Amino acid sequence: MWESLVPALALVLVIEGMLPFLSPKSWRDAMSQAVQLPDNMLRSLGFVSMLIGVVILYLVQ
Repeated sequence: MWESLVPALALVLVIEGMLPFLSPKSWRDAMSQAVQLPDNMLRSLGFVSMLIGVVILYLVQ
């Protein structure tokens, strides 16, 4: 499991770092808008994101 988890986390860091590297102003604007969202909305977005990730993993496997 660890041999899969570490590369997956590294890939997440690469993907997460792409937006601030390529377009810092857009990333900053998006983060300032995210701060203003209510907790329920952020929680829902996080849940939907996790579901999409699980579906993609299922389809790839």
